[in-house]
Amino acid sequence: MTHGFFLTDDPWLLLPLATGGPAQRRSLRTALVEAHEFGDLVVEIPTQKAAVLRQVMLAVVVAALGRPADEREWAAWHAAGRWSPQQRQTLEDYLDAHRGLFDLFDPVRPFGQVAGLSTAKGETKNAALIVATSATGNNVPLFASRTEGDAYSLTPAQAAHWLLHAHCWDTAAIKTGAVGDPQAKAGKTTGNPTGPLGQLGVTLLAGRTLFETLLLNIPVGAPPTSTDLPQWNRRDPSAPRSAGGPQWQTRAPEGLLDLWTWQSRRIRLFPEATDDGLRVTRVLVAAGDRMTHTPETEPHTMWRLEPTGTRTSAKAKAGTALPRRPLRLQPGKAAWRGLDALLAPEREAREAGEKTSGFATSKTLDQVGGLVTELGEGYPLRVELSGIAYGNQSAVIDDVMFDALPLPLAALDADSDVRAALLEVAAQAEQLATAVNHLSADLRRALGSDPIPWDKGQRPGEFVLHALDPLVRRLLTGMRGVEDLERIEAGQLAWEQLAWARTEDIADRLLQAVPVAAFTGRTAPQGEGKPEHTHRASSAEASFRRRRAEILHRAAAHRRDNAAPGNT
Repeated sequence: MTHGFFLTDDPWLLLPLATGGPAQRRSLRTALVEAHEFGDLVVEIPTQKAAVLRQVMLAVVVAALGRPADEREWAAWHAAGRWSPQQRQTLEDYLDAHRGLFDLFDPVRPFGQVAGLSTAKGETKNAALIVATSATGNNVPLFASRTEGDAYSLTPAQAAHWLLHAHCWDTAAIKTGAVGDPQAKAGKTTGNPTGPLGQLGVTLLAGRTLFETLLLNIPVGAPPTSTDLPQWNRRDPSAPRSAGGPQWQTRAPEGLLDLWTWQSRRIRLFPEATDDGLRVTRVLVAAGDRMTHTPETEPHTMWRLEPTGTRTSAKAKAGTALPRRPLRLQPGKAAWRGLDALLAPEREAREAGEKTSGFATSKTLDQVGGLVTELGEGYPLRVELSGIAYGNQSAVIDDVMFDALPLPLAALDADSDVRAALLEVAAQAEQLATAVNHLSADLRRALGSDPIPWDKGQRPGEFVLHALDPLVRRLLTGMRGVEDLERIEAGQLAWEQLAWARTEDIADRLLQAVPVAAFTGRTAPQGEGKPEHTHRASSAEASFRRRRAEILHRAAAHRRDNAAPGNT
């Protein structure tokens, strides 16, 4: 007989105090009711944070307290810095009333699972199946230290985290066919998509305390409808769109709570008593509900739009194109390189009737952009982006992506000087990388070689972006609370001077690496009807320096002024 593990009252969330100190395990009740006392949620891998927040913490808050009706009410909640006595009591009452539905190992309604889920032959899988960082199936490296046959043991707290993670991020393709699933064939289900968060780049906001983080990620709006229920209230077969059995369906979410607690898999954890305590060593993962598409109510992703004023695509003309698509992250690309999407507040463009840029920021980030006065321009907002890059047929995980940026609130104002400055800085960094790539290409031509293909190998522009990364992040932090145009210009000049030096170092390494023959050069035809052109290292260097001066125009002007007669 196994003992229950209640997420409401047993410690499973790792949280440090907001004042500092080591993180300790806390129960859901303590974490939510005393949210103002804690700092950021600590997880094993970054993608677990979105899973825990959406599947449990945010969903409980909204189910119990509802959402702020508008931005004025949101600001009032935030200004208090903690839940009011009445809100605390409401949270306590909700957790008391639903405590039995939060038992991870309940024999009738285990949290986030299907009781009695089984296969025709009674097979189970190693618990590593739900651990995204483990090597299983086709994802086992040839010379890995751990094999698929090795036992994998999860504590109840670990099992809870990976259970939620599987619902959000599980790989696609073939899943085990469960008894009672009429759509299973030959013991399998095919065509399973990834978990819903695998379709987007998740954009979460973080504040100074867990309380602020929770509020920052709750969009304002009407209370949930009678059919918009979290998954624990759908365990009853009489509930609308029940998720209590092995059957699944393809449908659209009923609302925000349904979306956040979406059951993309039917899962069962198999606990057993060991000398170390209760452990989960075996699991069963079967097909779950499939979402028709990511709804526009999704608050935690940026969007790719059809830019206004451009030629309408064939799909849009036919009415088959979605009005917006979630923007996914690119492996190896720093978050600040996507500032044009992060800083695309849709409300101003929509209200002014202006053309859109082809992007829209997340609903929660757009919401915060309208609360700059209430929060203060110096508020230390942090934007956290996470995602997963899947491999062959999305059946394996190739990469887990995460980045966090300090973001000045003033940058969320479409007309602010801070926003214009940051977008210019991001564009300059990309242009400098391109300039160094062109330098590399010209030097290779001077030796009679072809440039490095854009989609093969590592081009030197990547070294530029890597060198500039800490400078951009420092500038983002420094722009918090800055309103004066003179100070903004001073910050941009300082950035350009440092970027000039970093780019110079990389260009010098390229120039010093080429043999003497590159300075003699090679003559090559330029195409029919065009004269031949001689590629030399000297002309490549001159072209690069000219282009750099155009990109970093403030630094170039400053250097010219200091080099003028009479200056030292």
